[in-house]
Amino acid sequence: MRILKYSPALTKHIRSLTITILLASVLSACLAPRTPLPPLPTHTPLPPTHTPTSTIVWFPSTATFTPRPIQEVTTPTPDMRPSFGALLIEEDFSDPEHWTLGRAGALSAALGKAELTLAISEPRGYIYSLFSEPVPGDFYAEITAAPSLCKDSDEYGLILRMSSNLEFYRFSISCNGEARLDKYFNRTASSPQPLTPSGAIPPGAPSVTRLAVLARGKEISYYANGEFLFTIRDPNLLNGSLGVFARSAGDNAVTVSFSDLKIYSAFP
Repeated sequence: MRILKYSPALTKHIRSLTITILLASVLSACLAPRTPLPPLPTHTPLPPTHTPTSTIVWFPSTATFTPRPIQEVTTPTPDMRPSFGALLIEEDFSDPEHWTLGRAGALSAALGKAELTLAISEPRGYIYSLFSEPVPGDFYAEITAAPSLCKDSDEYGLILRMSSNLEFYRFSISCNGEARLDKYFNRTASSPQPLTPSGAIPPGAPSVTRLAVLARGKEISYYANGEFLFTIRDPNLLNGSLGVFARSAGDNAVTVSFSDLKIYSAFP
């Protein structure tokens, strides 16, 4: 066996290291056993701070709309067409003795081919022509009026029950599609029926309108192109002459022709 020999200094160092190890072992044995650390607490969720709500439906579905059935109106429309009697007079506008004719400055009344033409070529002019044949107090009359020049508030139409002292009714049609009734009595002018728009009256010119009047005593009804316009009741003028007229409401010329006058008995 080989015996190792160390130097005195190395021997001293080994001895010191051995003592240190032994001391550490003794101290370790004297220490209390290590106490394990307590476990970390488990996570406890916080209680909710609000009650959850249901999802908001911004466009909720609705029941399908079912329309109600449309009810038809079964009430019959009143028949406003006039009833009248036998034909009394049929005027063809061929005899110059039947009408007031002539020219006065810018106004004229002249017969043409089966028609009477009233012409105005001055501002705010007015002209009329009277039928010379006697007309009964009660009657139904129709006449065709055809303006070739007129506009806006220019007027034309029928003169009814004109007396010997020039009292009368005047059934006016305007060139903007309105109708009215004027009255001149005891030197006083009035309008028993003010301007009334009507789809039965064609506006402007050229145009054609069939005018009609049913006169029975105090009651007179007025029509245009087969449609009822209005009725007035007035006791003052019960008979007189029949005529036609035209009037310019401005600076423009007015020309209106009248034709096919028929007068019937007022009663069937």
